[in-house]
Amino acid sequence: MRIILVRHGQPDWSPGGLVSNDPHLTDLGHAQVERLADRRWGHVDHIWVSPYNRSQETAMPVAKRLGLVIETLDWMAEIGPAPDWEGSPVEELEQILSSFNHGAIDDLWEGMPGGESFRHFHVRVTRGLQAALERLGVSQLGDGLWSEPPDVTVMLVAHGGTNAVAVGHLLDVDPTPWEWDRFDSAHTSVATLTTRRIAHGSAFGMVGFGDVTHLDADMVTR
Repeated sequence: MRIILVRHGQPDWSPGGLVSNDPHLTDLGHAQVERLADRRWGHVDHIWVSPYNRSQETAMPVAKRLGLVIETLDWMAEIGPAPDWEGSPVEELEQILSSFNHGAIDDLWEGMPGGESFRHFHVRVTRGLQAALERLGVSQLGDGLWSEPPDVTVMLVAHGGTNAVAVGHLLDVDPTPWEWDRFDSAHTSVATLTTRRIAHGSAFGMVGFGDVTHLDADMVTR
């Protein structure tokens, strides 16, 4: 089994200087996605996509190139922002973000004020991923092992946080509330995991991470 995880293109977080909780891509983001779609992907069987605009706009050109229909899965959404951030001055949010990582560990687990907690986010993503894989006949066995998977390739088009949690879960790594920093990825970067037979089951191994070879150096953003 091969799992390809793609982060969305550059989003326009603050059109007109005001925060957007569900932004569209910038012009550069769309250019990044066009380069992404031109990659040589090999055969892909499924493309699962976050419901947010930035992921949908990233996935559509890729799905068209691959001849696939997008399957939108709500569990793939990025950690939920506070509703009252929408339309607020971007300087206010930047001030909150700049101080957040310096808080206590318990505060980090609870997430940003008014937003989804990281505890809930981690459970949402991992349970959603497990359920989606079970539809393909792949289930967890314990000890970091999974049942023998089918010979399929699944592409996930989502977010820095969602993809980081998914990677950590598939590699059986204990979670932290700073997954974004542990598995830091640029816009439209590609990570690839494959399975190999181990003991009485199969284990996922990472064979590629942070791949942005489809972009020129001046197109890489985070």
